[in-house]
This record gives sequence, structure tokens and C-alpha cells, in this order.
Amino acid sequence: MAPSKIFEPFDLGPLHLSNRTVMAPLTRSRATSDGVPKEMHVEYYRQRAGAGLIISEATNISVEGRGYAWTPGIYSDEQVTAWKKVTDAVHAEGGKIVLQLWHVGRISHPDLQSNAQLPVAPSAVKPSGKAFTEEGFKDHVEPRALEESELPRLIQDYVRATRNARAAGFDGVEVHSANGYLLDQFLRDGTNTRTDRYGGSIENRMRFPLEVVDAVVAAWDNEHVGIRISPVTVMGGSSESDQQGLFNAYVEELDKRGLLYLHVIEGQTGGDRDKDGFDYHALRQRFHGTYMGNNEYDIPLAQQRLEAGEIDLVCFGKLFISNPDLVTRIRLGAPLNDWDKDTFYGGDEHGYTDYPSLTPEEQARYGQAA
Repeated sequence: MAPSKIFEPFDLGPLHLSNRTVMAPLTRSRATSDGVPKEMHVEYYRQRAGAGLIISEATNISVEGRGYAWTPGIYSDEQVTAWKKVTDAVHAEGGKIVLQLWHVGRISHPDLQSNAQLPVAPSAVKPSGKAFTEEGFKDHVEPRALEESELPRLIQDYVRATRNARAAGFDGVEVHSANGYLLDQFLRDGTNTRTDRYGGSIENRMRFPLEVVDAVVAAWDNEHVGIRISPVTVMGGSSESDQQGLFNAYVEELDKRGLLYLHVIEGQTGGDRDKDGFDYHALRQRFHGTYMGNNEYDIPLAQQRLEAGEIDLVCFGKLFISNPDLVTRIRLGAPLNDWDKDTFYGGDEHGYTDYPSLTPEEQARYGQAA
């Protein structure tokens, strides 16, 4: 295909990326019940190391942070050891990989918690929908509102997870501040009804997420910490009365931290890119570092926005699930594999590591036709 910025190398802070594609964080629910990645995780990520950057599936910073069955963690020695095999495999293929730090807050269930305790959240606001447990889907429950005195403990969970990610060989971490999970719950007035210094005004609602970011940066440095946001995504009935005002202010504060990148879900996660008419250019103007675009990108849209300078890096999710050699296929103009939704969550290697890559013969044939 014609030259495209997709294939240009890119210097992301201290990380030299071979191209501008990013494998989005993709929950696949295939770890052990104790949150330990398996050998198939090593192969899964190794196969996709041709991405300029891999962002790991969302990874629990603590048992309390769990919200879905069979998701991995980064809070035990066994988890760190298992993740080290993954990062070694990616690096052996010349790839780069960062770990996404995850606390789901209220999007959980007592079955996923220690001693069947209630999930925690900024406020006792019950989410809509159901939780994915090892026994199947169960209705969400009303969470327990966190006491202000507990917040330092949660911050230390993020710090421990960051240090563990570094020990596991990751090239950085991404703070998950999106999709209706804990930090996003603190940001939004529909899920944060606190009356202390962590609730009320936009400034107050940003306080805890920014304290987390600052602690994670202190545990590593700003050149190894990115962040993910989703200004208009509604999950579990979350809401915000002033989306543009909140996220303009939040991004201005994040910009002051000089973070590795800003990862923005543009539109409703997995859906309408134009939801609520949000102005993402306003965020781009406020963040002077690397801007990573995500959500329902196909190849033409990625090329268009990269060439226009509207994004610096482009995230692909489902395309990387079904095409481990996605970058090669794009470069050669080869057809893409279709994905199987039925194997997205849970299960074994089927629908995980068995999607085919192009054979050398196929690469040669498509290369001649390109």
C-alpha cells in the first residue's frame, strides 16, 4: 500500500516504537482464579509484538480492585513472575509493552472480593447491569462508600502495582481512568456524591485521580506513565453533567505532569464515535504530549487522522485480537481475519492464540501484488 504514517517509527518518551499502531488493552478473562497469567498469555502477546506498542489487558492492582472473573493481577509475586515471561517474550520479538493499572471500584461483586465484602466506590451509588463472576453473571450490588482515611491505602496499592510492573519488565504503566471504573467514578458527579474535599466541585472530584497519578509517577517517573480516559462513555449508569468542562480541566492538570501519553476513547466505548458531540480537539490542544486515539478505528480513519496530525498513535482492539500480524497485513494490503465474539471472554487457546498469521509464501504473494 502507499506510504502511511501508520508505519513510521515514533519516539514515545524513552521508548522507540517501530510504528504508530498500539494494541489496545483487551480484557480476555483467561488468567487463573488467583489472577496469574498462563503460558498462553506469553504466546498471545508474543504473537502481537509487531504492534508499535502493546498495552496489556486491564490488570488488577489488588483483590479489592477485581471486577471480572479470571482477570490478571499485579499484586503478588506469582503474578509478577508470570508477567515477566510475557514481557521477555515481547521484548525478544522487538516489541514494547506497558501494563494497565486497574481498580474497578463499584463495578464488581462480593463473589469477586475477599471474604465476600462489598465493592468500594467514592459513594454508595449502585451500578446498573451485572457482574461477570466465576458462577456466571450476577446483579451488581450497592457498593460501600470509601472513608477519606482509606484513600492513602488505595494509593499505595497503585504504588505497589507500579513497582511490581517495573519488576516484571514492563516498559511503563497506564493508569486506567476510564470506562466507569474507580478513578472515573471519582471524576463524575453521577457517581461521586461526596461532601468532603474529594466531592462537589470539579477541582475536588479530580483530587483523588490526580493523587493516584502523582503517586504512580513518583514510584517510577513521568516518562513511564500514561493515562486512559473516556469522556463520554457511560458504564453501569455513570453520568456527568458537564463532560466537556470536567475533561478539559482534567487534561489541563494531566498535561502539567508531563505524562508519557494521553490515551483517549473517542465516543462511547465500542460504539458511537460522535456520542454527545464532545470536542476531542479541545483535549488535543490542552495536552502537549503524545495523543493516542482509540475507538472503532479502521485503517482509513487511522490513516486520515494520523496524516492530519489529529492523533500521534492509533489504537486497534478487535483487529489485533483476530490478526496477530496486523501491521504486516496492513502494510501488504492483505485481507484481515474476522474475529469470533464468542471467544472474546474466557476459555482456552481457541480464539486466543490460534488466529493465523500470514505464511512466508502468502507474504511474498501479497507483497508482489502491493
